Amino acid sequence: MKKSELNKLTKDQVLKNIDKFKKDLFNFRFQKMNGQITNPAKINITRKTIAKLKTLLKGKLNA
Repeated sequence: MKKSELNKLTKDQVLKNIDKFKKDLFNFRFQKMNGQITNPAKINITRKTIAKLKTLLKGKLNA
C-alpha cells in the first residue's frame, strides 16, 4: 500500500487491515512450509505493510 492510501484510512479501517494482513501472513507461512507459495517475496512485503499500518495507528492514537 502506498503512503497516500494509508493516510486516508480511519482508525477502524487500519485495525481491519492489520487483521487481514496478519491472516494473509499466516497463510503464506503455511504455503511456504508446504512448498506451495508462488512468490516468496509476498511474506516480506506483508510484514512491512503490517509494520507501516501499526506505525500509522500509533500516530493516529497520539494525535
